[in-house]
Amino acid sequence: MLACSRFIPDVPMVYTIHHVRDEQLSAFYRFYTAPNYIAISEDQRRREVPLPKVTVIHHGLNPARFQFTSKPSGDYVCFIGRFSEIKGPHTAIDAARLAEVPIRIAGETHPPDAYWEVATLEPRLAQPHVTKLGPIGQTAKAALLCQARAFLAPVTWNEPFGLVLIEAMLSGCPVVAFPRGSIPELVEDGVTGFIARSFEHMVELIRPGGAVDGIDRVRCRQRAVERFSADRMVDEHVALYERIRNPAALMRRSSDSRVA
Repeated sequence: MLACSRFIPDVPMVYTIHHVRDEQLSAFYRFYTAPNYIAISEDQRRREVPLPKVTVIHHGLNPARFQFTSKPSGDYVCFIGRFSEIKGPHTAIDAARLAEVPIRIAGETHPPDAYWEVATLEPRLAQPHVTKLGPIGQTAKAALLCQARAFLAPVTWNEPFGLVLIEAMLSGCPVVAFPRGSIPELVEDGVTGFIARSFEHMVELIRPGGAVDGIDRVRCRQRAVERFSADRMVDEHVALYERIRNPAALMRRSSDSRVA
């Protein structure tokens, strides 16, 4: 650790934590308390070692990159992500089958998950209600989310942040997800989607005429823009930099506002 100190600049430093808790990195953070840390979710912050200077700033995206319609033409739900057990594409497929709705699956398998894919996912991808799209780019993803009835995120791990969740919400597409990791602070239940208490609850939510069809997609996108736009993310970073650069001025402004 001491050998690393020469790489730490003697100026105010901001360091964003993008990963799940890693004990080797946590030891580094515990040793170096001078940087101003950014956590990408409150859940991530809680799981990390206590840090004296940490600010939670959610990710943000450009809403203009996503298509939107208040009345989607699709009858399907969708899954977009890495084909991995912890991401839950197999669970999404099973939920869609029991709900009697088609599902479109986009993504690919990384080498560590190859055996799991063959044993668990491939038989499900062959089922008649499933359309496998493979890896897709931004244009195809935007169209897929715009017309989907819902985006499914049956994750089984504590993901620090899920960018694809806010991509769905920025498209007006409600997210139906399990309450793991950052999901409860990203999804506003009944507004931008639903927190599924169980697999059976997820099935119920996505049935034809189910709760996802009652979501106001205009409101869903509005809330996503308010909470997860790139502009909001930039503003929060700039505010943090200003606090770090001139804390005395910030304290004076706060004191003046209390007097007024």
